[in-house]
Order: sequence, then structure tokens, then C-alpha cells
Amino acid sequence: MTERETVDMWFDPVCPWAWMTSRWLLEVEKVRPLDIRFHVMSLSVLNEGRELPADYRQLLDTAWGPVRVCIAAAETAGPEVLRDLYTALGTRIHLQKYDRNEKLYAEALSDAGVDPGLAAEADSDKWDEKLRASHDAGMKPVGMDVGTPVIHAPGPAGEPVAIFGPVVTPAPKGEAAGKLWDGVRLCMSTPGFFELKRTRDLGPIFE
Repeated sequence: MTERETVDMWFDPVCPWAWMTSRWLLEVEKVRPLDIRFHVMSLSVLNEGRELPADYRQLLDTAWGPVRVCIAAAETAGPEVLRDLYTALGTRIHLQKYDRNEKLYAEALSDAGVDPGLAAEADSDKWDEKLRASHDAGMKPVGMDVGTPVIHAPGPAGEPVAIFGPVVTPAPKGEAAGKLWDGVRLCMSTPGFFELKRTRDLGPIFE
């Protein structure tokens, strides 16, 4: 029997492309011997001090709340809650178009079986040190010139290998998801492999 491996994904709940990748990875988990662990990174942290378009800066100003709630939940209830909490947040943010406010956070926390009172942590910097530590753990191995999604998987000799992406829409399902993983996994395990890219001509398709 093939041994299962652990694959780690870092996400920011407001990023639609990370959401697509996470839904793909959950499909891969059904057809390949791997287990997905979710971790928090922050586009707001990543872009601190950078010159950005006004609309993107406005997005980042409201992106602190979701990651702070995620870190607070992981620190108080255990990191395993991030799987269900991310699903609850992402469904509301990307599919149901909720505003990023206390209603969103409280409902998502309740769905994930976590104290909805942690919604108040969205406006607190209490957990920011933990947030930055999680962010750095995800981003340093892949470099700071990428965003989210970031995936870490075991390399050929068992050492962790980090990669940005894949950026894909819609999220493949079933065996199609598994085949994409096979290709991504091959790229990740190839020494010296850095990049495949083409211009996006589609936005996220939330199916």
C-alpha cells in the first residue's frame, strides 16, 4: 500500500486563486495518498511597504480581519480547525459575497465548531506575532516575490520543497485533479525547477 504523504498549503482567505487551489487539493486528497494541512499567510503582511494600486491597497486594509480570526482559532482550538474554518470563510467570501465583518467571522467560526466570540479578534493585533510567524514559515522557502497559494511537499530525499501555485480555474475534480497533482508533484521533485507560467485569460470560476 502506498504510504500517504502530508502536503501543506498556505492561504489568505481573501485570495480567490488560493481558494481555487484549496478546492483542487481537497479533490486530490480523495484520489491520491496524501493529506492536506492548511496554514495561514497574509497578503497584507506580504505587501507591507510596497507601492500598490489604490483599489488593491483598500482590499489589503480589510484583509487583516480574516487572517487574524484564523490565527486566533488555530491558536486556541488547534491548527486542525483551519480546514473547516477556511471552507466556511471562503464559501461566504467568494461564493456568497459577504462583506468582511463580524457577521462573516462569527458564522464561519460557528460552522467550524469554534467559539464565535473569536470574531472580535479581527480588530485586534493580539495574534499578529503568531500570524507573522505562520506567514514566514510558508513564504521564506518559496521566496517573497510570490503570493498565495503556496504548497510545501516532501522532496525526493524527504526534504520539504515549496512552490507557488498552481493557479487554475475551475478547480479540477476527480481523476483530473489527481492527474494535475501528478504533474505538479513531478515539477516540484525536479531539482532546479522554478517556473511555468502563461497569461491568465479567465477569472476564478467558482463551481
